[in-house]
Amino acid sequence: MGNNNMFRDSLIIGLALFCMFFGAGNLIFPPYLGNIVGKEFLIALFGFLLTGVGLPVIAIIACAKIDGSFENMALRVSKPFMVVATTAIILAIGPIIAIPRTASTAFEIGVQTLAPSVPQGLVIVVYFLIALLFVLRPSKLVNILGKIVTPILLVALIAMFFKGMVTPIGESVSLNASGVFTDAFKEGYNTMDALAGVLFGTVIISAVKKRGYVGQKDTMKVTVGAGIVAGLGLVGVYWGLMYLGSQTSGLGVEMARTELLVHIANETFGQAGLYLLSITAILACVTTAITLLITGANFFTDLSKGKVSYNVNAVILTVISALLALNNVEQIVALAGPILEIMYPVVMVLIAVALLNDKIKSDFVVKVTVYVTLVFSIITTFSSMFGWDALTDVLAYIPMQSSGFGWIIPAVLTFMLVTLSLQLRKKPS
Repeated sequence: MGNNNMFRDSLIIGLALFCMFFGAGNLIFPPYLGNIVGKEFLIALFGFLLTGVGLPVIAIIACAKIDGSFENMALRVSKPFMVVATTAIILAIGPIIAIPRTASTAFEIGVQTLAPSVPQGLVIVVYFLIALLFVLRPSKLVNILGKIVTPILLVALIAMFFKGMVTPIGESVSLNASGVFTDAFKEGYNTMDALAGVLFGTVIISAVKKRGYVGQKDTMKVTVGAGIVAGLGLVGVYWGLMYLGSQTSGLGVEMARTELLVHIANETFGQAGLYLLSITAILACVTTAITLLITGANFFTDLSKGKVSYNVNAVILTVISALLALNNVEQIVALAGPILEIMYPVVMVLIAVALLNDKIKSDFVVKVTVYVTLVFSIITTFSSMFGWDALTDVLAYIPMQSSGFGWIIPAVLTFMLVTLSLQLRKKPS
């Protein structure tokens, strides 16, 4: 196929991928970072973009490299691991974190802003009843809404960016924040787009092949192009939001993530800005929740080989999501932190393995490296959560541990040592 067709197809698929990654939940993290780091927001932006943009795009490319999906990545460890790991990701981007967060975000940004007297419980019940109605009777309306709402939200954000550049909300001040890069890197985990990316890979590769690309080389070119398009879109949105957030750093008032976004919308366009943000955020959140509930219900129906029906799974996931959504966004983010700090290193290792798939011949090397990474992630997270000072002191001797990346050296050393050991065994005596 010609380069012009490749460019066009990369653009179309890339815009679709951008819409898949970009959700109302993603809006709340960059402004908050900008607010707490002030003038150092560019350092924070770099850290956030690595995990919030770079990793999701690389995840898609890794799937294309192995012409498969996350299941294929995880199978190099073992089939039971693949089932457990895929289930954990589906639960994380579904009823445990992402879906409840959509409901809480819709309430705090959409409803509470315009009608503060409406109780959260009532909103959550109505929100999930509407979502369940569409989940039990899947409709093209959800996709149509998504295609309309996302561009409107994007246009509103671009207008806010330009307004903030022409007439700043306030002055970015130096807050002498410590650990800016590390905290921003971890805040990027909260977008959960890397976890979604390893699942979206199958969808994107299928879309590429439907356009007539069958060879590995052409498939990779279009996928990489689509990833670049989606990545550039996300970089633009995140830069603008973090820049606006940095303009609020001089307020001296601590605000929750959703409150800050509402404040920015009000400061840029007043009441009209609040109405636009509220309506588009509610619609974007509910369409995302419906899509994730459908994905989760289909997964667990397949996992049970049809023994538990789609409708039953849909109802169970909806109820769990609704119960967790009764927490506010900050509580859900706090709950997500430890879960994502355990999951992300493992996913990063699996993505790296997929990218180097041709060069890593031994599944045993992959298995040991992944399990060592998992163990270190669990130990580090638990020692931090439960205040295990003695263990924390021991872990402090590991390079990069203080920055939250202590798993990297053990993973690399394990990979090298196991590979070397296998090579030595193969050599004739």
